[in-house]
Formats: sequence, C-alpha cells, structure tokens
Amino acid sequence: MRSIAHSQAAFARAQQVMPGGVSSPVRAFKAVGGTPLFIKSGEGAILTDIDGNKYIDYVGSYGPIIAGHANERVVAALSKAIGRGWSYGAPTELETQLAGLIIEALPSAEMVRFVNSGTEATMSAMRLARAVTGRDLIVKCIGCYHGHVDALLVQAGSGALTLGSPSSPGVPASVAGTTVLVHYNDLEGARAVFEKYPGRIACFMVEPVPGNMGVIKPNPGYLEGLRELCTRHGSLLVFDEVMSGFRVAWGGAQGIYRVRPDLTCLGKVIGGGLPVGAYAGPRRYMEMVSPSGKVYQAGTLSGNPLAMSAGLATLQIMQEPESYQALENLSALLEAGLAEAARSAGVPVVINRVGSMITPFFVRSRQAAVSNFSEATACDTDGFATFFNSMLDQGVYLPPSQFEAWFLSLAHTPQIIETTVAAAGRAFAAVAATRA
Repeated sequence: MRSIAHSQAAFARAQQVMPGGVSSPVRAFKAVGGTPLFIKSGEGAILTDIDGNKYIDYVGSYGPIIAGHANERVVAALSKAIGRGWSYGAPTELETQLAGLIIEALPSAEMVRFVNSGTEATMSAMRLARAVTGRDLIVKCIGCYHGHVDALLVQAGSGALTLGSPSSPGVPASVAGTTVLVHYNDLEGARAVFEKYPGRIACFMVEPVPGNMGVIKPNPGYLEGLRELCTRHGSLLVFDEVMSGFRVAWGGAQGIYRVRPDLTCLGKVIGGGLPVGAYAGPRRYMEMVSPSGKVYQAGTLSGNPLAMSAGLATLQIMQEPESYQALENLSALLEAGLAEAARSAGVPVVINRVGSMITPFFVRSRQAAVSNFSEATACDTDGFATFFNSMLDQGVYLPPSQFEAWFLSLAHTPQIIETTVAAAGRAFAAVAATRA
C-alpha cells in the first residue's frame, strides 16, 4: 500500500492559499476522488512523489514531455541558457531558430509569433482571423477546448447551430454570443452553420485531433470538408494544434491528414515543457500583426530564452528519423495490450489513438466508435475512476479524468508498456467486479 501522508498534508496546506489547492482544475482529482500527487521529481518515464512513491507517467505534463522527464539534452540546453540570464525583454537568435524549425515542419506556416500559452495563441489567432475577414462570428466544436479565453468558454444554446451562451461565470453573454457551436465530425452541421450565417463567420477553429474530450479521431473526409467550406465561404480554417502539434507527428495532425489550415496554434511540445505558445500562418496574414501591421498583440515574456532553448532541444530530438517511429511502435504496443486486457476482463472499451495520444473510453455497452462529445460523455466515468485508482495504487499515473488524453514519451520502453498492461489487466478486473 502506497503512503500518501505527505501529499495529503501538502494538499491541505495548498487549499488554504490556492483555489482548490491547485493551479489548474484537473489536477485536483475531482473526477476520480482521492488526494492529488505532489511530485518531487521526474526522470525518464518515472515520477516520484513527496512520499517516495514512484509511478510510470502517462500524463507527461499533459503532452509536452515527449522526450521524457529531465532528458539530458534538454537539461543541457536549459543549463546553458540559464547561465546566461533567463529574460531580457529583447530579441534572441533562439526565437528565430525555433521559428525556423516550426516553419520547416508546417507547410501552412511562413511566419510565427511566440506567446506564453495555448490560450494566448488561440485568442490571438481568433483576433487575427477577425481582422483578416472583417467578420465577428467564430465557429467551434462542442467538446473541443481552446483555452479559457471568454469567447471560447461557451456551451450550446437552446438547439443545434445556435449562438453560444456562457459556460462560466464572468463570461459576458454578449461575448459568448459571437461563437457558434457544432459537433465535431458533423460535416453536415458545419455546412448548415455556414448557410445560416452567410458572410458572418470569421473562422472555424478546431482541434484536428481533439484531446480534451479524450482522443477523438477525425472521420475520413471531415477535415477536408472543413477546408472546402472555409475556402468557399471566405472564412479562415484555424487548427488548434496546441496538443497535437509535434506530438502526433513532425508536421502535426495537418501533416498526417494532409489538410492545410490558414492559421495554426501551437504550444506544449514546442516549449519542451516550459510555458509557451505560438500562432503561425502565411506571411500575408501574419504581417498584419503588430509591429508589422495593426492587429495588436504583445507579451513581456514571449519568446523567453528558457522556453526557446527547451523547445529547440526537444524539436531537434524529435526531428531525428527514428523518434516518431519509436513512439508509434510503443503506442501501438500499449493500445493492443490495453485492448486485450479489457477483453479478458469482459470490460467494453473503445480505444482511440493517434500517434502517441491515446484514450480508452469506458463505454457502457459494446459500440464501434467514440467520435464526438455526446458519445464521449455517455461513457462510464465511475468505471474510469475505479480503473484510475487501481492503476495509481499499482504505480501507474494516468490523467485523472476520462476526458483527457494519455501521452507516451521516448523514455517509455517495451518493458514499461508490459508492466502497464499487466497493471491494466488487474484494474479492468476491478472495474468488472464493480459491475457484477
């Protein structure tokens, strides 16, 4: 039995000085119960908490730790950078080098602007899309998360294809009302939106591979259909690849599915685990951004030397020919192992995977796919919570929500996958026992 006394005490202290005791909501374990881990260190694929427990990590800081914790090349780059000073409020060549790598990887990008978070990236891309088109309405998919900017914190209105309403106190209805919602993978719904609001839609913003309702795959032709609709109606297609960019492939999801967006939002992997974001696109659009143009956006710590150094080192690792193939092999091994373990336990699951992003959905009955928000949220979250806590007790740390992606790193090994699958077999059996 693992000891959690120190984490419990730390959580009690944290709740006195921070809302919910955390700096981001999912970390509080509300969806799965229990006490969140307080981490002391990470090395490779292993985390150690302040009680001395060790865990195989499939959170990976929610995506960016693709090379593994404390990777020696990233550590060396950060050590070199911090010894020279860590913030100047002035340009560095590191920014140019990282922007060059991003442009090399993404055919849709000719220029890059660095910011400090994924939320800043989507907020800025949305502003730019409105400036390019002279229109106000934004279309997003129900269940796709684009950060906590007001216009994107919306829920569906009284019916399909309606303007959104606020999903959080503090979001003005007038702001949420500039956003239209449709379901992901619903191309007919997207067509209906463009017909209902002709000449009013600035952009369709979408995660090409959603990860915040669990991993959802785009149906064949869906992303291509969005591209055609946006082109036909004079709207911009914005890919939010904060999660999928450089995670599912070197060229991101747009490289896998061969669909070129007008603007791309990035984060996570491009900073190697340090706070970072970026938006990128063709020169004709990006030169509208200040100081080249009139679309204002600024950030004191944008492009800071530490994030740029970690990002460069990480992308240089991932640029090596064997890196993504190694991740694919490991991820396929985990997918197959989880599927077999669930079958053996008699627990129905749908496992969605794109590259090294994976989610087992605890469906309530046998079904072929989970392809949108409604199907994802119909899953057995209690079953997932049982599975999560069993895995945690066995030393496997998963994202503490059914609706988050798991992430693998280059530091995972076939032996680690084998250990994980064995633990999953016992965890699936625990789920089956609760249903007996």
